[in-house]
Amino acid sequence: MKSVGTPLARVDGLLKVTGTADFTADIPLDNLAHAVLLQATIACGRIVDIDTTAAEASTGVLLVLTHRNMPKLPRPKAFSRGGGAHQTVPALQDDRVRQAGENIALVVAESLEEAQHAATLIRVEYEEERPALGLLGDPSRQPYTPYKVVGQPPDYRRGRAERALEAAEATIDQSYHIPTEHHNPIEPAASISYWHDDGQLTVYDTTQGVYAMRMGLAQALGISRRKSSSIRVVSRFLGGGFGCKGFMWPRTILPAVAARELGRPVKLELTRAQMYTSIGYRSETLQRIRLGARSDGTLTSIVHESTSTGSDMGEFAEPCAHITQMLYACPNVTTTHRLVRQSVGVPTFTRAPGEAPGSFALESALDELAYQLSLDPLELRLRNYADTDPEHHRPWSSKGLRDCYLKGAEQFGWPARNPEPGSMRDGRWLVGYGMASAAYSSLTWPAFARVRISADGSVLVRCAAHEIGTGTYTVMTQVTADALGVRPADVTFELGDTRYPFTLSAASSSTARSVAPAIHAAALAAHGKVAELAVKDRRSPLFGAAARSVKPVGGGQLGLADDPSRRDTYAVVLTRNGVEHVEERHGYGVVPFLHTTASGVAPKPIGRVLRAATGPFAGRYSTFDFGAQFVEVRVDPDLGIVRVARVLGAYDIGRVLNPRTARNQAVGGITWGIGMALMEQSRTHPRLGKYASPNLSGYLVPTNADVPDIDVLFLDQPDPLVNPLGVKGVGELCVVGIAAAIANAVHHATGRRLRDLPIGPHALLD
Repeated sequence: MKSVGTPLARVDGLLKVTGTADFTADIPLDNLAHAVLLQATIACGRIVDIDTTAAEASTGVLLVLTHRNMPKLPRPKAFSRGGGAHQTVPALQDDRVRQAGENIALVVAESLEEAQHAATLIRVEYEEERPALGLLGDPSRQPYTPYKVVGQPPDYRRGRAERALEAAEATIDQSYHIPTEHHNPIEPAASISYWHDDGQLTVYDTTQGVYAMRMGLAQALGISRRKSSSIRVVSRFLGGGFGCKGFMWPRTILPAVAARELGRPVKLELTRAQMYTSIGYRSETLQRIRLGARSDGTLTSIVHESTSTGSDMGEFAEPCAHITQMLYACPNVTTTHRLVRQSVGVPTFTRAPGEAPGSFALESALDELAYQLSLDPLELRLRNYADTDPEHHRPWSSKGLRDCYLKGAEQFGWPARNPEPGSMRDGRWLVGYGMASAAYSSLTWPAFARVRISADGSVLVRCAAHEIGTGTYTVMTQVTADALGVRPADVTFELGDTRYPFTLSAASSSTARSVAPAIHAAALAAHGKVAELAVKDRRSPLFGAAARSVKPVGGGQLGLADDPSRRDTYAVVLTRNGVEHVEERHGYGVVPFLHTTASGVAPKPIGRVLRAATGPFAGRYSTFDFGAQFVEVRVDPDLGIVRVARVLGAYDIGRVLNPRTARNQAVGGITWGIGMALMEQSRTHPRLGKYASPNLSGYLVPTNADVPDIDVLFLDQPDPLVNPLGVKGVGELCVVGIAAAIANAVHHATGRRLRDLPIGPHALLD
């Protein structure tokens, strides 16, 4: 391979820095109307009266939708039950208010300003009820069992964990709390819908999954799955997603309904404050971890109990304990997930869902056990290293975690650490070292791609993948270029459209390992068509050769590897044979769980696809990304200020397609972990149930001054059992373990064990 593995600059970079990349809200359409949401100002109760008279009479207003005139919509099926939605209560269907910020009206006008003004004229009278707030604030609200947790049962058991705890020589029993966190991508969620005269619907949307959105919209609008191809969804660029753009929410359904009512395009773009109430968030979680071990550090028992936010508007259980089921070689493990119902919106996937908060609890508890046993925290993890998957009792497809531990520790300087808490100083600063493990699933989703080789030597690739800022345009261009032996500049990659071959959502760091093999296979198939033409063409140097022996040899050529004199080019072969282009479509993944539609291939219900990916598709191996996180912090003993001085992440992600984009993802994930550990939280007013700071001035995220030198180490060891390219995933893995590593480093610096995030002066000075 000539292009894969090189730090190719982003092929879409020029479009972005010159402002010519069309993000969803930038799409220009004729006769476009603008929509604005009005949201509830109470957290629980009902609407007694809603007066829209003044709003409807306001200049430029075209339509005002409330529960009184909104068309009746079917209740979407929950993700946990095989559907495509987290919020299963359709908007504007009744007079109930279930959360502060729930949508209660949609105003559509000729201009955005006219719609905004009209929304202020609507008068609402409520009958307010006492909201249920706080994870465990009201003892009468008992935790309940969710239906499923990301396709798996909520409870897991192997061995007899409780009995093993009683017999353990050393035990840990602690609880760890993480507050509600929000996604805050730089691009707000937006959607533009318009209906064609023939009944077709086109939707431009900030979605991480155009096909998933199409299925969700079909269900929400009462269109059968078989006729869902009448909906076209387009999303060519995203200014970040992190999970909040992965599912269908009312903010997409409402403009589609309004566009149908008005017979013209309608655009809705959420404000920053509405982003906090309309597209999910990371649940508040309370996790209890109990560990049992022998005196030498061998784990004998783990009990991990996770309680998180429940909602009347839908169900999503943060899968915190899933990482505990697979990470360490422990014979007795019990994990449970429970929800506590609150007057809040539905939570959703947030970057590294489950593993990020789950690793904070698990890796903090491991660190506590290490200190109790006077063991190096790294040595404790090595003594409990799982050579095979203890959850599913099968081998790993690959696992370089031991190398991540050892190479990361050496490069970071971990052996120089004085293990005594509070023993290391730099002037007045207390210095601490902390570390943690990282793991994230390497599931492969179904994907298809179409590759066209034209007579001018250019290559066009199309698939419904997504560019959410991770470098998809770039790495897929590199994969195509190497598969055909052409320059990256000769490849045009197009994505984000349901007119293109099917891929699932850009989620779970799955794009590279799912889409790249499909593109690679399609490119080789297209090459094969050209090779067939060449070996049958008497004018070609390849005439008479076996087509299967003709390979891409670089420079846009195809030929025999052992005979440099017998070579031809794609352009010449096609031109000489009067062929404008050849094209091939190929798939990779869970093909039995797909069915053919008029527009190509679409998945059966998402739940079935997920079950296939997590069950039979995994086959004889378990596939995970692995890593080790090492952190140095400085703590001001008088002010309680924590500064992260440096971070090293060592990762096993299979083959590295592009070191530049991979490092970018690693640095972004580590930065996210720094925010999770030290800054991020959404506080809720204890009586009103509203977020106190639904904005970027009150919700703190790391800026340049908060981010230290970050060192990233990739093993770059291909995993051929995952896919033919040996690619796994990187983006979400690098969030996992960072919060725990920082908390562990703070303990090493100060001797204070902090189990509530975010860590700040209020805790260190208490």
